[in-house]
Amino acid sequence: MMLNSLGYETVNIQRLSENRAVEQSDFVVQEYPIALVYNGISHAVMMATPADIEVFAKGFSLSEGILTSLKELYSLDIYETEFGIQVEMTISTRAFMALKQHRRMMVGRTGCGLCGIESLQQLHLDLPQITTALCEGWLVQIPQAIAQLNTRQKITQMTGGAHAAAWVEAGEIVALFEDVGRHNALDKLLGYSAEHHYDVNQGFVVMTSRASYELIRKCAQLNIALLACISAPTSMAINMAKQSGLTLASFCRGDGFVLYT
Repeated sequence: MMLNSLGYETVNIQRLSENRAVEQSDFVVQEYPIALVYNGISHAVMMATPADIEVFAKGFSLSEGILTSLKELYSLDIYETEFGIQVEMTISTRAFMALKQHRRMMVGRTGCGLCGIESLQQLHLDLPQITTALCEGWLVQIPQAIAQLNTRQKITQMTGGAHAAAWVEAGEIVALFEDVGRHNALDKLLGYSAEHHYDVNQGFVVMTSRASYELIRKCAQLNIALLACISAPTSMAINMAKQSGLTLASFCRGDGFVLYT
C-alpha cells in the first residue's frame, strides 16, 4: 500500500463459468484503517480507501463538527504504519476542548449502532439547521448530473466496489470522490470543497449510495441544501432531513427521482 494510492489493487482470482475455472488477475477497491488523531489523542479509526487522505481528514473534521472551519486546523501530517495509516492533526484550543467534551457523543454509522450515545435525545440535539436557500433549478439538474456519474467513477470502473460523492453546479459535476464507504466519499468531497471555498449557494451533492442518516447530518453540518442519491433513503434519513430543512431526493435514475422532503 502506498499513501494516496489510486484506491485499488490487483489480486489473483479464479473465474468460474460453465464448469470451467480460469486463472486471472482482477482489481479490488482498497480498504484500510485510517486513524484520525487530534493534538496527540486518537479520536476515530475509519475503514476507508487510502486515496485523497488529506481531504478525507479535513472533511471528517468539518462534517463531524470538530472544526468550524479549516482555519482551526493548524497542521496535518500523514504517516503509513504497519497497521494502517495515521493522520495527525493539530487543531485550535477551542476545537480541541470542544472535541474532548463531546467525544462520548459521537454518532455511529448505519449498520454498527449508535456508538457512545448516552441517551436517545442526544441523537437529535445537535442536528444543524440549514439556512441555505434551495434553488428550484437544482431539481431540474439532477438527471443531468446523474448521467455524468459513470464516466467519472474511476475506482468503480476498475473494481465495481466504491461509492461516489459529487458536487454539482449548473448541472455539471465539478468535483467527485470515491471510497469504499459512502460517508467517507462524502467527507472527501466536503474536505475538498472547503479547501477550494465552494459556495453552498451555488450547488448540491449527488451520491451513488442509499441516503442514510449520517449523510444527512454531514450535509447539514456544512449547510448544504440538497442531497440527491441514486438508491433508497432510510426512515431516519427522511426524518432528519425534515428536521434540518434539507431537501432529499432519492431513486435518482434516468430522468426521474422521488422527492422525500
